[in-house]
Amino acid sequence: MSWKIPLFKIYWDKKDIKAMKEVIESGMNWATGPHIEKFEQELAKYVGRKYALVFNSGTSALHALMIVYGFGEGDEIIVPSFTFIATANASLFVGARPVFAEIEKETFGLDPKDVEKKITEKTKAIMPIHYGGCPCKIKELKKIAKKNNLILIEDTAESLGSRIMNKKIGTFGDSAMFSFCAPKVITTGEGGAVVINSREIYEKLKLIRSHGRLETADYFSSTQYADYITLGYNFRMSNILAALGRTQLEKIEKVIKIRREKAKYLTEKLSQIKEIILPVPPKNYFHVYQMYTIRVKKGKKVRDALKNYLNQKGIGAKVYFEPVHLTNFYRKFFGYKKNSFPLTERISEEVLTLPMYPTLTKNKIDYIVKEIKTFFKKNEK
Repeated sequence: MSWKIPLFKIYWDKKDIKAMKEVIESGMNWATGPHIEKFEQELAKYVGRKYALVFNSGTSALHALMIVYGFGEGDEIIVPSFTFIATANASLFVGARPVFAEIEKETFGLDPKDVEKKITEKTKAIMPIHYGGCPCKIKELKKIAKKNNLILIEDTAESLGSRIMNKKIGTFGDSAMFSFCAPKVITTGEGGAVVINSREIYEKLKLIRSHGRLETADYFSSTQYADYITLGYNFRMSNILAALGRTQLEKIEKVIKIRREKAKYLTEKLSQIKEIILPVPPKNYFHVYQMYTIRVKKGKKVRDALKNYLNQKGIGAKVYFEPVHLTNFYRKFFGYKKNSFPLTERISEEVLTLPMYPTLTKNKIDYIVKEIKTFFKKNEK
């Protein structure tokens, strides 16, 4: 469909093109090359961690973490159902099992109280997400993880640059994953990263992402034999995309500033509409608005009607997320049914993500608001 206002548009400039062009014109360093290590160093510094490793996707990054932490059959990892399915599936990649816990309605993150109820002797980790650019109740979850001697993995796919006070998201857990998929605040089209302080985990991740190969030199330019010392995968990010990641990261603060300005304007305009709940973060929570998600008070029927109406008007509104436990796969193999997680299901039936990107103009925001108002006026009648 050709959208008047798409859900997202990637923010790019001539530096992005120049960086990729230089790598392509090298005629050599398309797969591996110096941009990978430099991107990792710059990302680690930006987030505030000792190490960063880039991957070909956020899902691959999570898979690698599951392996290096040694999770396996019989282990349980507590996750939300209100998330992209990769958060839950990561456990299954290594034979462990995702255990769903409820979310809380302020940030749409894991509810610390319900997480405590789900801890058993089989629990090995807690893996919350930071929804749409807003931090979850990560400080509370960290206390629970520490108290129960559990690993805390932050799924920060959507929230690079967000923070609580001056502490960046991605620095609370034992490790954290970021995604650079197309709709994210900065993007390499596809890509992901792990940030971590543990040297031991960092070295293991390097092996896992590159076939278990002990890399003492660049594989493609060196004639030296490189030994394989463990089972691994091809989870590498290319040098081309790492070059793009570096130029994208250079402008992240500019992009976040613009996103927050657009979100503020949209919030001011939508605040007149009594039928919806707006995304207002808790005090001292710095939201980067990777997504701008409203809630429709009357629930699924009206929400779906609003979504369809906006789509017909050329506005790319979309539902993020449908509950993972109600997907066909999780129903079939794990027996989940409706009302397994009442609050998660209720929130999922109310949420609607509206277009949000740096080049979204005030005129287009006004158009979105006008059509939402028109919908509710018609709905009243």
